[in-house]
Amino acid sequence: MSINVLVQPVDSPDDFTQIYHCISEAFGCQIKESIWIAMNPNWNSSEGQREGASKLLERWQSATKNKEGHPNTVILKATLPNPQDGFKLKIVGAAIWTQASFVDGYGDPPTDSPADLAALTPTERRFASQMYRSLWKRRVSLAREKAKSDSPAMFTLDTCAVDPAFQRRGVARKLVAWGLEEAKRRGGLECTTEASRMGRVVYKRLGFGAEGAGKDLVYEVDEEFRNRDKPEILFMRTWASQ
Repeated sequence: MSINVLVQPVDSPDDFTQIYHCISEAFGCQIKESIWIAMNPNWNSSEGQREGASKLLERWQSATKNKEGHPNTVILKATLPNPQDGFKLKIVGAAIWTQASFVDGYGDPPTDSPADLAALTPTERRFASQMYRSLWKRRVSLAREKAKSDSPAMFTLDTCAVDPAFQRRGVARKLVAWGLEEAKRRGGLECTTEASRMGRVVYKRLGFGAEGAGKDLVYEVDEEFRNRDKPEILFMRTWASQ
């Protein structure tokens, strides 16, 4: 495990080229995640890399703030010294944390419909829409439940990716731990995530648990998508408010 991993919020528009590269290496090359690929059809081209970085930059620049003045979307970068480039810091992982709430001033309202669907082909648009509706179903319903409580917000790990060449060095652990500490700083918010089979090992060690029987979510999709590969996802939460 590397002790040199530095995790901090993105502070420059120039970071997003490396960040998107890390995400595409993990989700595109390594695990071939079908939902992500559907939303990023040109990810393995130079043009697709530029488009992906541009979308992340736009998301960062358009982040709203909660009533305390904290950004509702935080994009993190994890860096390591690169000996092949004079030990200049290299971005090797990234995470996106969001403060979600249906109460004004406490976060952004979560949705089960992603942006940018209009850019996809009709078939891929249907596939992505149905998959995300299933993927984010519990996230949305939990936020609605919390809206009626004294703690109407939650801190959600939306994305966590590490370049495969730099995995098993504690990068993912530090990206997740940063969010858990930030949730405490924001008043002890509960954290949630939609965990892949690979990621849930890290999440469990850091205090996340599964609801009920702990079964993977079931995707509700049309017959035309029944045989498509679908990621194994488990909704996990820290139960901070329980």
